Amino acid sequence: MRTTNAARLLAAGAALTALTLLSGCSQKHENEAIASKAPVPPRVRKPQVDVLPGMPPVEDPTDIYAADRPGRLSPVVADFPSRVYVPNTNSDTVTVIDPKTYKIIETIRVGRQPQHVVPSWDLRTLWVNNDLGNSLTPIDPRTGKAGEPVDVHDPYNLYFTPDGKYAIVMASKDRRLVFRDAHTMKVAKSVPVACAGVNHADFSIDGRYFIVSCEFSGELLKVDTAKMEVIGEQKLAVQGAMPQDVKVSPDGKRFYIADMVANGMWVLDGDTFGKPEFLATGKGAHGLYVSRDSREMYVSNRGEGSISVFDFTRNRLTKKWHLPGGGSPDMGGVSADGKVLWLSGRYNAEVYAIDTRTGGELARIKVGSGPHGLAVYPQPGRYSLGHTGVFR
Repeated sequence: MRTTNAARLLAAGAALTALTLLSGCSQKHENEAIASKAPVPPRVRKPQVDVLPGMPPVEDPTDIYAADRPGRLSPVVADFPSRVYVPNTNSDTVTVIDPKTYKIIETIRVGRQPQHVVPSWDLRTLWVNNDLGNSLTPIDPRTGKAGEPVDVHDPYNLYFTPDGKYAIVMASKDRRLVFRDAHTMKVAKSVPVACAGVNHADFSIDGRYFIVSCEFSGELLKVDTAKMEVIGEQKLAVQGAMPQDVKVSPDGKRFYIADMVANGMWVLDGDTFGKPEFLATGKGAHGLYVSRDSREMYVSNRGEGSISVFDFTRNRLTKKWHLPGGGSPDMGGVSADGKVLWLSGRYNAEVYAIDTRTGGELARIKVGSGPHGLAVYPQPGRYSLGHTGVFR
């Protein structure tokens, strides 16, 4: 009886062992089969930016200039001839240059004291800001022909809200930000400001606010785009500060404000609107222009005839280019292919074409008196925020 029970126990144990081995073998083959399949990569979802209603979505939250790469011309401008439009404030003209030949091909008569040539939000029109002429002259960039001026008071500079709904006139002498219909230029709201000399601006990554420089009182404003209200104001910490051009960093975290008296750039956290840091660049720092790869920013130092190159990633200046024989580099833009930086020579009645790879001067072209906010057009981008070409 004991022998029988023992045999039965041995038999049961053997069966259990066999089942365990078979199960393990089956599991092993199953695991091998799973392991032999290509792993499914995890779905990486780019963080979405909660933008101003009606504003085009942000393509890349790490680089708001991603749409400005060489060759990425909008279908709207794809067949526009490449030109450089130079407003001559003292001559009341716009000089038109062919950037391939560096030759002047036309001179257009406009209103009194043209300050900037500004691409419209929809990219279809160039607006010449006739400051003392109290008008905007439209230019058709397809034909190069000027249209009938539109009555607009004190249009020192011009921007567009990111949703394309409004033009924002920087009415410097009037001490106002005037929101107008982007197409008809009819006034929607006129916002008085306490500072003097509203001048330049740029928008946050989500388009919900913008930072404005006040040239004559050394102040900065923060403005709510949708409400069309000033929500912040601060005085810069340098006596006699004269803030000029404004540009936001590719990641949207910082604003850079050129200051021609402080001789450098203020670096501001726009969200907190706290006290900015300062970075010296050169005498008379004036214009700010981002490279086509979003890695660098060119700073025109009008008072010393130089251009400083700022590296966004390294957060420091890396180069300085000096114009041969000096000059007064002011406002301008980067060519569509990113190879040439075009700047007006404000006090020398000339325009400079600068090689962005070497910093060498490619051309120096004589134009009218007092050249200021020149526009290189067309440029890559989906829409324009104004000035001489701030594209997203």
